[in-house]
Amino acid sequence: MNRIFLIGNLTRDPELTETASGIKICRFSIAVNRSYGNTEDRKTDFFNIVAWRGLGENVAKYARKGNKVCVVGSVELRTYDDKDGIRRTAMDVVAQDVEFLTPKGSSSSSSASDDGYSSGYSSGSSSGSRDSGRPQLQPFDDDSDIPF
Repeated sequence: MNRIFLIGNLTRDPELTETASGIKICRFSIAVNRSYGNTEDRKTDFFNIVAWRGLGENVAKYARKGNKVCVVGSVELRTYDDKDGIRRTAMDVVAQDVEFLTPKGSSSSSSASDDGYSSGYSSGSSSGSRDSGRPQLQPFDDDSDIPF
């Protein structure tokens, strides 16, 4: 079974690209802390992550450098020849699921609303309240037609 679970922080903003056939691919890396018996012996491991299609688009849209994420996926080894002709081996994690662990208010994005994400809702009123980007609920009385 080839399955890996990682929780760490993004080391840079995700990079969303597209293959020649139009499939979206998102590449990012995370730093994962590894500690031993006492806290003084902490090490950090860095993992390259690849997310395909819709998952990759969501990561590119909502995750930013420093955000904490949980990645579930599989390990993939690949070999390539570098510019000097030396054969190299690289390890990537192919993401099957990415959970965003950073609270919404902590995310910083230039197109984000007050809650850290763009909601797509407009409130219809321009009262200037703190929640102006969220839908407003209207009170109504529907107790009058209850038969008991």
